Amino acid sequence: MVLLGTIINTLLIAVGAVIGRFLQGIPDKMKETVMQVIGLAVTVLGIQMGITSNNFIVVIVSLVIGTVIGEWIDLDLQLNRIGKWLEYKIGNKGEHGDIAQGFITSTLIFVIGSMAIIGALDSGLRNDHSVLITKGIIDGFTAIFLASTLGIGVLLSAVSVFLYQGLIALFAGQISSIVPVALLDTFVQQLTATGGAMIIAIGLNMMGLTKIRVANILPAILVVAIVVTIMHIF
Repeated sequence: MVLLGTIINTLLIAVGAVIGRFLQGIPDKMKETVMQVIGLAVTVLGIQMGITSNNFIVVIVSLVIGTVIGEWIDLDLQLNRIGKWLEYKIGNKGEHGDIAQGFITSTLIFVIGSMAIIGALDSGLRNDHSVLITKGIIDGFTAIFLASTLGIGVLLSAVSVFLYQGLIALFAGQISSIVPVALLDTFVQQLTATGGAMIIAIGLNMMGLTKIRVANILPAILVVAIVVTIMHIF
């Protein structure tokens, strides 16, 4: 079953988010400290991802151009509007900011990185789900801590993971036949590094040190693909 790894990964995130939701009753002082510690851990993860690039110019160009595009269309505002709509539907009044923040933060952490792409390709090409199952276990524990501080928005990120990894797995054959191995490897490397910068921003926000509109940096992912493709052709 091509989607088995993706389904397991999605379910583990959902279970972790539900468990974390029940842990929201912890004292505010403890919750604040936990949030800062999670932010610190996320920042370290982002640094680890960021240093994988062997051509940091690609990362800088992608981040700058992507941010200009994101600020122009104001993705952060659009996603917060979705958060308000979800708040209305869920009946979670007064927490639309938390829903949007939880959704954006957890989605970025779960989908950006080499494990998501490589694992989905392994599922689609070789029916090998070990990478995604391992990723799912890591994501599940991460979801517990994120949901305990960021709320129900973390649960919604499971949908993003299912769609993202599921589509890669379903079209893995076409991707491997169209995209040269060298190009795909370079893309994954540069995407991981660029995503690492976004995750560092998330970590700094969670620690209360910055207020970076991370959602407005998301177009950098598309820019990475374009820049890497142009470099490969020329």
